[in-house]
Amino acid sequence: MKYINKKLAIENVKIQNIAYKFGTPVYCYSFSQLKQNIINFKRSFKSFSPIICFSIKSNSNVNLLKEIGKLGLGADVVSKGELMLAIKAGIKPKKIVFSGVGKTSSEIRYAIDRKILLINAESISEIKEIDRIARSKNRKVEIGIRLNPNTDANTLSQISTGKKDDKFGVNKRSFIKIIEYCKNSKNLKLECLSVHIGSQILDNRPYEKMLRVIENIIKKVKFKFKYIDLGGGMGIPYNKNSKKLNYTKYNHIIKKFLKKNKSKIIFEPGRSIIGNTGTLISKIIYIKNSEKKCFIILDAGMNDLMRPALYGANHRILPSIKKSKISKKTYEFVGPICESTDKFSTLTKFQELKEKDIIAICDTGAYGMSLSSNYNIRPKPIELLIKRSKIKVIRKRQKYKDLI
Repeated sequence: MKYINKKLAIENVKIQNIAYKFGTPVYCYSFSQLKQNIINFKRSFKSFSPIICFSIKSNSNVNLLKEIGKLGLGADVVSKGELMLAIKAGIKPKKIVFSGVGKTSSEIRYAIDRKILLINAESISEIKEIDRIARSKNRKVEIGIRLNPNTDANTLSQISTGKKDDKFGVNKRSFIKIIEYCKNSKNLKLECLSVHIGSQILDNRPYEKMLRVIENIIKKVKFKFKYIDLGGGMGIPYNKNSKKLNYTKYNHIIKKFLKKNKSKIIFEPGRSIIGNTGTLISKIIYIKNSEKKCFIILDAGMNDLMRPALYGANHRILPSIKKSKISKKTYEFVGPICESTDKFSTLTKFQELKEKDIIAICDTGAYGMSLSSNYNIRPKPIELLIKRSKIKVIRKRQKYKDLI
């Protein structure tokens, strides 16, 4: 986003014009930013040409998935619904990886029938269920095992997935047992070692430690894996004080690993591809002063953007029109939902605002709309894709008749 003559714009479209034409709240996505993110990601790791499977849970809009597929990415899915959506978006099954701790028998059958690239299993029970279903279909199924590397991702506890007390993956002892089981199965083809240590990771050191764990266990089991799935988790800067993950350093760490281990790398990025493409545009309904702060009450709430309430996440907030007069008040931007956690940010030295002003909540492309709900019986927002000066409706605003 940028200011054009003091008016905030997504590509060449001013957000005020979007608000007036489509109403608020509204999710907008920049196609040029999406395309650039994918180009940058591919370029950063071109030395080993990884398979890049976009994490659908981060944003499940089918029209965005179609664009992502056209730009060469596959899909990482964690449910039958996401798998169906990936196929509907035109993503080829051989570029789809199925992850997740609780795949049902129905989901496993569907994945096997669609002949996807990999099912990454997360327990011995799941392995046995895949084996049973594959045997009943007289099929040999390509699978991976998700290892829990007991690695702290140095991220929020709510989005840490690689420590020993987390529910994801199997420990080293179980990992070794599963390999032996797979060797004796006529219907399982073990192809992949999979890991995923967390989300919104901004430091390469956890990845470095994770790869050392992988290297050590490969030495111990003496098994040649066709694929090493490193998951995703690459973070983005949500504020001025944070920096994005250094891809150059991560690339160097992986290249060092690949000198001894000749496997194909799989990535499952979500936030790093879609996060900074999205903006949630909202209107100020009321301004309410209290003794210590001034509540800026928006028409967007935690039902539209859950991350601040769920994780304490902080998104930048920008005014639609830049003005020079700065308020002396402490602004707390809140939504209309009947929960005390329905707040987005508390800011000082913000420009003066008035009721009916339009604001933008930045970097909402990942885990924004995909985590949204109808809490308080509120319709979900409209979604728009912006390409230069063109606006395309990619999901209509819900209506009350859809809910009641």
